[in-house]
Amino acid sequence: MTDEAAGLPISMARDAGDLVFVSGQASVDDSGAIVPGTFEEEMKRAFANVERVLTDQGLTFADVVRVTGYVRDPDNRDLYNEIYRSIFTPPYPARTTLTNCLPEELHFEVDVVAHRRQAG
Repeated sequence: MTDEAAGLPISMARDAGDLVFVSGQASVDDSGAIVPGTFEEEMKRAFANVERVLTDQGLTFADVVRVTGYVRDPDNRDLYNEIYRSIFTPPYPARTTLTNCLPEELHFEVDVVAHRRQAG
C-alpha cells in the first residue's frame, strides 16, 4: 500500500537519522481495504506489508530493531510468538505487545522501527 492509497494523512515510512519508522500495517490490500482472515492469515499479511515498506526503503527484517504488535485476542499470543519466530531471528528486535486494543474487524496490526546501517 502506498501513502496515497491509504487515504490517510500518514507516511508509510519516515527516516530520522539512521532510523526508519514504519507506520502500522494490518491485513489490508493495496487500496487500504481490510482483508479479513484468521489471526495467522492477518498477521502474515500485515508482516508482508511491512516487508514491502522495508524493501522500498532498501531494508529487510534483519534491520528491524523494534516491533510493536497489536493483538486483539490475548488467546493468540502463543501463535503470535510462533509466527514471530518464523519472521525474525536472534537477536530478536525489542518488542512490545498490546492486547484488546483493535476494532472487531482486525485481529492484528504491527509497526516497526528499522536501523539503516551506514555504508562503510
